Amino acid sequence: MSGADAKNLEAISRAIDQHNANCPFPASEVRMNPFEIERLGWEEIRGLPIVGDDSLGTGRFRIVCSREGAGEELEETEAIGTPIEVGAPDPSAN
Repeated sequence: MSGADAKNLEAISRAIDQHNANCPFPASEVRMNPFEIERLGWEEIRGLPIVGDDSLGTGRFRIVCSREGAGEELEETEAIGTPIEVGAPDPSAN
């Protein structure tokens, strides 16, 4: 895992912890820009599914509260990651 990926994982993990510490309903998913999901190659973080969301810019993510399904107002936590440059994949690496 690259240093930027590790920082992203750490930021998302902290946001999940912050949500779960401040809300009686646990986090249910992490939403990210589909490009970021493809770039990172992650399907889940700490057991939470990662869901593509075109409304989020690259370098951002959103923690979704499980109470969304309980008919209550949605609580969102959004954080900004460290911008990184992504190049085209190296075709010889396959």
